[in-house]
Amino acid sequence: MDQLTKLLQTQFGFCDFRPGQKEAVEKLLHGESVLAVLPTGAGKTLIYQLYGCITKRPVIIVSPLLSLMADQVERMQAQGEKRVVAINSQQNWLERQQTLNHLDQYRFIFVAPESLANPELLQRLAATNPGLFVVDEAHCISQWAVDFRPDYLDLGTYWRTVGKPQLLLLTATASPKVQTDILRKLRVKTISRVILDVDRPNIFLAEQTLASETEKQKWLVTFFQQTAGPAIIYFSSKKRANQMAATLQAETELEVAPYHADLDPETRFKVQHQFMDDQLQVICATTAFGMGIDKPNVRVVIHYHLPQDLESYLQEIGRAGRDGKQSLALMLYTPGDETLALNLIDRALPTEIDLNRYEQHQSLEEQKQRLIQYYSEHHVSSQRMLQLFQTERIRKEQALYQVVRYALTTKCRRIELLRNFTSQPPQVHQWCCDVDQPEWTVPQLNLKVAPRKKQSAVKDWREVMAELF
Repeated sequence: MDQLTKLLQTQFGFCDFRPGQKEAVEKLLHGESVLAVLPTGAGKTLIYQLYGCITKRPVIIVSPLLSLMADQVERMQAQGEKRVVAINSQQNWLERQQTLNHLDQYRFIFVAPESLANPELLQRLAATNPGLFVVDEAHCISQWAVDFRPDYLDLGTYWRTVGKPQLLLLTATASPKVQTDILRKLRVKTISRVILDVDRPNIFLAEQTLASETEKQKWLVTFFQQTAGPAIIYFSSKKRANQMAATLQAETELEVAPYHADLDPETRFKVQHQFMDDQLQVICATTAFGMGIDKPNVRVVIHYHLPQDLESYLQEIGRAGRDGKQSLALMLYTPGDETLALNLIDRALPTEIDLNRYEQHQSLEEQKQRLIQYYSEHHVSSQRMLQLFQTERIRKEQALYQVVRYALTTKCRRIELLRNFTSQPPQVHQWCCDVDQPEWTVPQLNLKVAPRKKQSAVKDWREVMAELF
């Protein structure tokens, strides 16, 4: 038995490596930087954990969401790794200073891109002599950097400032075009790649066209009157997520809750852990839910609204069937749904009017204000900003039209979804998609769903906290 496999078994309790894990670790141990595109549920976090365990060097992990950081820190601590910490906005000043003063005692340091804008933190991180700089969910560099989280544009600078340790870029969804964009934004010219087939053959792909918004809501209620979970329904609108959660809770035998950024942290914590414990069967969520959530028995993922692009769609449906059992990814479509998506694109990107209002110190939406301020502080002219935003608008619109084409395709849905991610056509099997099986039903799919009966008592979040700690 080789040293890596022995360490995997003794330190982490796994019998064998999952595809791609060992190859990525070996490349890192040979001094190479790595871009790893591995399927959802492939155990990407184990790669940098093994690296840190073997090299004894600090590992910096850039993570996109506070909830994702908290989950990863909690999971590593439960596995016995105590030298792990998250530096984020949830820490008060005293907690942060204590962390910074003892930063050299930690092996794994989780940070948000925005936290790295702090020169003191960068200086302290550089002083630890890190061996590895990890960007988790690296596709966010391409998807979010220009118009949502501009600090992702500075990750290349931050990486150089902390001493240019080896890079590990992790994602489950990055087409060749997105891979190139990630490296361009980081200003990285050469990197080793571990690219696996992102197909998940146990997920049946389907789409349902409905005539109106009312019909869509009725169809969803009927579906969950006949089908249990665990299930995630994705919405572009927080208001609609709340409404459908209330409707499904009232009209089905399932426990249902919404999840989105407007909920307070305690509620989000409660909902997430109740879903993980099968006390909630259905989550009505925005994309704030699910990134990094490793629940093996999610049987159904439904998109009530169109996802922003096929990369996001592949990432989100990948939360289904991580246990390898038959699952369902279903997209609901009403003609005109693309109008809502286009409006969201327009609302997110500043216009010339917004720039003028900013220059005249007039009030703006918080996100646009922050975005323009970022570029202004980086000495980007107004004209250049408008060019950047227009280019991003065109990119997002083209990506959205790809999603619509997927929804309306009359060809094999799996081939249409995956052709942008691999040069090899996916293997088509009996339960592939609704184009091949147009008369499909949930009973035919034989989903191993949780009981439909309501839980007699859903625990309060305080009870959940007491059990965890």
